[in-house]
Amino acid sequence: MSRGSHDASCRPSKEPAVQSPESKLTPSSYGAVRRTTKGEKTPRITQSYGAVSKAIRGEGLLDRTLGFYGALAAGLLVALAAAITGFILLGDSWFQLLIAAALGVIFTQFAFLAHEASHRQVLTSGRANDRLGRFLAAGIVGMSYSWWMTKHTRHHANPNKKGKDPDIDFDTISFTEESASEQRGLLALITRKQGYLFFPLLTFEGYNLHFRSIKSLFAREKITGRWVELTMIAVRFAIYLGAIFWMLPLGLAVAFVAVQMAVFGVYMGASFAPNHKGMPLIPADVKLDFFSRQVLTSRNVRGGWWASALMGGLNYQIEHHLFPSMPRPHLARAREIVRAYCEEQDVPYAETSLLESYRIVVEYLNRVGLHARDPFDCPVAGDFRRR
Repeated sequence: MSRGSHDASCRPSKEPAVQSPESKLTPSSYGAVRRTTKGEKTPRITQSYGAVSKAIRGEGLLDRTLGFYGALAAGLLVALAAAITGFILLGDSWFQLLIAAALGVIFTQFAFLAHEASHRQVLTSGRANDRLGRFLAAGIVGMSYSWWMTKHTRHHANPNKKGKDPDIDFDTISFTEESASEQRGLLALITRKQGYLFFPLLTFEGYNLHFRSIKSLFAREKITGRWVELTMIAVRFAIYLGAIFWMLPLGLAVAFVAVQMAVFGVYMGASFAPNHKGMPLIPADVKLDFFSRQVLTSRNVRGGWWASALMGGLNYQIEHHLFPSMPRPHLARAREIVRAYCEEQDVPYAETSLLESYRIVVEYLNRVGLHARDPFDCPVAGDFRRR
């Protein structure tokens, strides 16, 4: 990364331009976090993190902001109603693709709100948050809330940790060199250029998210709210697809769905990718304290209120991981407290612009992709050369 890609006020803020998946958090690379003075074996950072939590609570930054989320929900419902009205009034017109794109954005914003409900950021009661999140995810977006909860909880517990974080598991894209080296044929060809293909591939991510989440509801293990979610998803798609294919000619209807899903996939992927991709990976056998684990593997995106609105608060990824239940409006103030603490403790605090974060992600994925086997290379000849 370029020198100016982090905020200069946090001293050790040099993040690698491209973080290789083999760049591990060894004792030498995070020694500043584990020891504050030479020879001191008790990590002061773990003890003093309690002071940060106390400051956060003291300023009321974990208190609910019902007014904000009420206004946000009302705004999204108005936007959805406007899109539906526009859809009805336009009729058989290729301008409907603008409505499709708008729906892709609106559904993504509802997904952000469902994500916040899953973290107990919205309402005071855990059950109320779950009911809201399930309705938003399954009833409006068309995805399984229980699948998201399971996957995302595992991610928050061990971000960027090999074998623990599902977000770095292979899924068309390889996030580790080991995964890239295992790809063959067409997948190997894609993997070798996966950085450049990342955003084009995201146009299909909407289908992938819907398919994987709905598939999870048919698993044999016990799933909370299985039939409620299946019912809501079925009703949602029946109304959504029924209206589109009834109101529009077949070709236009197919294009409408394709545009909506493409915008949804790109928007979702482009909002979540800057958070951890290209940051250090934690080997399975390395243990870090909670604070170090969350800060060293997360990246913030500069931009203030507009970035927060655009990304659903995900631009404050470090603070979100440290205080997952913190409402979105309080994350900006929490950033000031956490940054000051990082500066005091010499803890790297990664923060960059949105465009720079995309550059990092693309270069990182391309570097990982170089470890994919050349699909046109002969395995036997390769083995002979390695000897």
